Amino acid sequence: MTFHQRNPRVHRAPSRRLLTLIFALLFASGLAAGEARAAWRAAGDVTAVARETNGVTLTLSSGARVAVTFFDLDVVRVRLAPRGVFERDYSYAVWSRDRKTVAAVVKETRETIEITTRVEGPRIIVRRRPFTVSVFDARGNVVVEDDAARPVSFDLESGAIEASKRRDELEFYYGFGEKALPTSRQGQVVANWNTDAYAYAPGTDPIYQSVPFFYALRQGRAYGLFFDNTYRTYFDMGRAAPSRYTFGAAGGELNYYVFTGGRERTPQKVLEDYTELTGRTPLPPLWSLGYQQSRWSYYPEAKVREIARGFRARKIPADVIYLDIDYMDGYRVFTWDKTRFPDPPKMLSDLSKDGFRTVVIIDPGIKVDEKYFAYTEGRARGFFHQTKDGKEFQAKVWPGVCAFPDFTNPQARAWFGSLYKQNLDEGVSGFWNDMNEPATFPPDDRPAQPNVMHDAAKTFPLDVRHFGDGAPGDHARYHNTYGMQMARATFEGLRNLRPDARPFVLTRAGYAGVQRFSAVWTGDNVASWEHLQLSLPMLTNMSVSGLAFVGADVGGFTNNASAELYTRWLQAAALTPFYRSHVAANLQEREPWSFGEANERINRASIELRYRLLPYIYTLFREHEQTGMPVMRPLWFNYPADYNTYAPTPTLEQFLVGRDLLVAPVLTPGDTKRPVYFPKGDAWVDWWTGARYEGGTTAEIDAPLSRLPLFARAGAVIPAQPVVQHTGEMARAPLSITVVSGADGEGRIHQDEGDGYGYRRSAWRTTTVTQAGGRVLIKHVGDFGGARRVSLVEVLGIGEKPKEIRLDGREVRNYSYDRDTRRLSLPLPDAGASEITIIP
Repeated sequence: MTFHQRNPRVHRAPSRRLLTLIFALLFASGLAAGEARAAWRAAGDVTAVARETNGVTLTLSSGARVAVTFFDLDVVRVRLAPRGVFERDYSYAVWSRDRKTVAAVVKETRETIEITTRVEGPRIIVRRRPFTVSVFDARGNVVVEDDAARPVSFDLESGAIEASKRRDELEFYYGFGEKALPTSRQGQVVANWNTDAYAYAPGTDPIYQSVPFFYALRQGRAYGLFFDNTYRTYFDMGRAAPSRYTFGAAGGELNYYVFTGGRERTPQKVLEDYTELTGRTPLPPLWSLGYQQSRWSYYPEAKVREIARGFRARKIPADVIYLDIDYMDGYRVFTWDKTRFPDPPKMLSDLSKDGFRTVVIIDPGIKVDEKYFAYTEGRARGFFHQTKDGKEFQAKVWPGVCAFPDFTNPQARAWFGSLYKQNLDEGVSGFWNDMNEPATFPPDDRPAQPNVMHDAAKTFPLDVRHFGDGAPGDHARYHNTYGMQMARATFEGLRNLRPDARPFVLTRAGYAGVQRFSAVWTGDNVASWEHLQLSLPMLTNMSVSGLAFVGADVGGFTNNASAELYTRWLQAAALTPFYRSHVAANLQEREPWSFGEANERINRASIELRYRLLPYIYTLFREHEQTGMPVMRPLWFNYPADYNTYAPTPTLEQFLVGRDLLVAPVLTPGDTKRPVYFPKGDAWVDWWTGARYEGGTTAEIDAPLSRLPLFARAGAVIPAQPVVQHTGEMARAPLSITVVSGADGEGRIHQDEGDGYGYRRSAWRTTTVTQAGGRVLIKHVGDFGGARRVSLVEVLGIGEKPKEIRLDGREVRNYSYDRDTRRLSLPLPDAGASEITIIP
């Protein structure tokens, strides 16, 4: 929640006209193309070449220096220092790990410098006059190239810098992390400056997070570009000039990576390499993948217990209850209001016995209070931000006047992380970092602003000092890293305090690489059909930006939701990675049973669907940790050659869960049917009816309020389980697999303890299920002793009852076939089975 909720002046979202004006002012100020560019200079020509192991370092006629190198075999890095001196090569985004240096081969002519590697792969051509860079793939096709008509330029006085690339009019763009925009980004202008954006309207930009990474997709071939610069950055993706896109920053170096996508130029290879650079989400604790219930705020203790009883009495599965800021003593973090919560350990213990984990909110503001341990400790150790004059920086947030930890100081991170010990000892399971853009309240006497959403007084002044992990700088440089480094302090603190438990951290703000530390959600959204529609492109673009653990507040945080909207939203979000209902203070009750018995039955079924498919979702998170592949995906990511997936209609958004499930939720009020597009390259089978649909076709699908349109890819193998009331019951629930007929294919099931790190050693089991030519083969690998057996095999999409089924060569008759759902069910013996033969 934010300052906006205290001030009725700010509840009106900015208009599109106002947003356009904001961008115009931003660009005219010298951050991008504008009329007042007299101080800008072009990077110039190459005047000297120094060969390096993995590329070249160049001196330019402007005095700038530039390094053009192979960061990896399929990743090119360009780094330009306008003043001719490179800064320390350190990035909060880059995952620290050992990497092999790629040996480059350099060939020079009078006009060009060619850089290749000793194996087949991309080729870089640097032109000397003017300096431009072109990247070619292994087949000799252009990946991306500078626009020589608008070369790299910079303004030494302001520190601003920008570059332009040539673009094709058929090129589509995706990614950029969290943006309140439609699926594709071509023709749009986006900015990156983490902003407390309460009740943001569609089109509002920037909002809470900054991920300056995008995909370009043209006729089935992809590449990616990551501009690693933590200042305020911007991207004009062909709006000002359709023949090029431009990106730049208010300061710092021009430091970007081009991910060529490998020989086949696939989005999957782009994301694999991007997450190899910036890191991947560690496998979360299993409980954090269950349903989560929140509001601002559940209090007192009796209300929390009432909510927990409500779930268990109604047999609605749930794993997590959240406590928002009102659990604290005067909003002091790491404290309890003992009037509202007289015995937190007892309450948390009782909730845990009933299968509930508790997550509490922790903001960065530390109340200035001489009797408050967190403030006096932080001040004594010099861990709070200072003004440019060396005084403690203070601003108002929820507790009143606060000081703020400098999370770019490793000692301050370690100190703040250690403060979680008391909450952990009391029984808190996870932590929710909010208000960390960072957000502050504007001064009380500040007059109303024309652009409340992006009021500069809602965050630190730009000259507040940061330690910068040894590279001191101002807030203009480090603003976008604040939320990420707070999440890092939390994650690392929890890991140090409980080394045998996987931390669960949820953050509102972040920068590229935040996925290494935290789940993220889309902030203070609105209870509206428009925001339900917006949530899907927001989440899919975040997912392909490396942020695997993503979700939106179900039902919308602000305003009241209708019964239909809440039910459709709970349904649409059931298979998104992070699944939480949340609502603001002084609004309606927003539990799954709050809208009457009929909606309660449907809402229960939506949550039950999630729990049935948790073995599949958990396996996808393990796949992400290993390969970088997202849990939730836009269709174009798996089907880049299908142009029909490039720019979906906002009211007809669809998404993939892994590669095997296609979700097509109803996103408009009153609809009981919707068209569903099935991407080319695979056939799809209706999860509920078993009907088959060929790829490249569109069908009108029945979608009553009680049904989520859900389809499985022909050839897929999807693990599932019976309904459980919380993930703690899963260890005793047998596994099943759903084999989707109509094509050969393979699927996997990952099993481990659900917490801890034994799976990184030997405490894991992978079950591989292969179907081909009417045979289903099941193989197990791994030593996890607690692995659940597969007790049931279902085959989806069979048009007729088979003539015969053999289990390890022996005919069996203890199966059933449902003609209405085209689903065959075959129980397996306790000893299991390795081969099933189905004879039609």
